[in-house]
Amino acid sequence: MTPKAFETRCLRLPAATKVVQWEGTSVFKVGGKMFALGGGFTASYMFKTADMAYAMLIEHGVARPAPYLARAKWVQLVSNNALPDAELTAYLAQAHALIVAKLTRKSRKALGLD
Repeated sequence: MTPKAFETRCLRLPAATKVVQWEGTSVFKVGGKMFALGGGFTASYMFKTADMAYAMLIEHGVARPAPYLARAKWVQLVSNNALPDAELTAYLAQAHALIVAKLTRKSRKALGLD
């Protein structure tokens, strides 16, 4: 997936925003909380995963624990083309949903997510 396609897929998710931080890294957030990273200091895409997806992606050699974020079950793909576009899109939607679930009810309602 190209960086532009990655950005487009992230920003299509409800209430998603993009900020550029940390040496030009595109940081995708919902409710002020990160769900995906791309570009800048990251060699490839990084995103939040569920516990099972975290283990599976690493076990199959598609991803490795994300630097500084592994304890929160984030992965870094071994390359930007490590997953088919459709699968990566599904993982991004899952990452978004995991973060939305942790937002307060008030925050979700303000963002139109409840």
